[in-house]
Amino acid sequence: MSIVDDNFDLYFAHRRELVDYASAIVGDRSRGEDVVQEAFLRLRSPAIEHPIAEPLRYLRRIVRNLALDWTRRLSLERRIFENGAETEAIAEDRPGLERQLASREDLGLVYKAMSELPERTRIALELHRFEGWKLKDIAQHLGISTALAHTLVYEGLDHCRRALAKRS
Repeated sequence: MSIVDDNFDLYFAHRRELVDYASAIVGDRSRGEDVVQEAFLRLRSPAIEHPIAEPLRYLRRIVRNLALDWTRRLSLERRIFENGAETEAIAEDRPGLERQLASREDLGLVYKAMSELPERTRIALELHRFEGWKLKDIAQHLGISTALAHTLVYEGLDHCRRALAKRS
């Protein structure tokens, strides 16, 4: 079975649970459905090049983040409208095309920098930053000390920061 099939199976097996979770955060079932669909699309993103160790955990994190983003945005909009701001004067809550292109370039640089890392360092960094693992869990997974896991994550982040700094 392919990763795509696995993602569909994961989505359909946990869809109701994820919609309930998102709905509880956003306070609206239909918006909860939208959040879960958006999360699934992000899970299937071509930017994700490596298999995800715990896809359900990752999908739940995406759902949570999207739902919280939506509630923050709604709260901000309510405050703006309550203060009498005119809708025409409100800027779109999205970066401009130049910023989007620069962000994509930065992301490409980070992916390239990560591919240059030794495998163990790259894995530690990915688990910590993308999967949200704690250092002690990374250490146990890699069979190393927690201090070494911390060092690997730090070195990985430092390498990525230097790669971005060279661009500037």
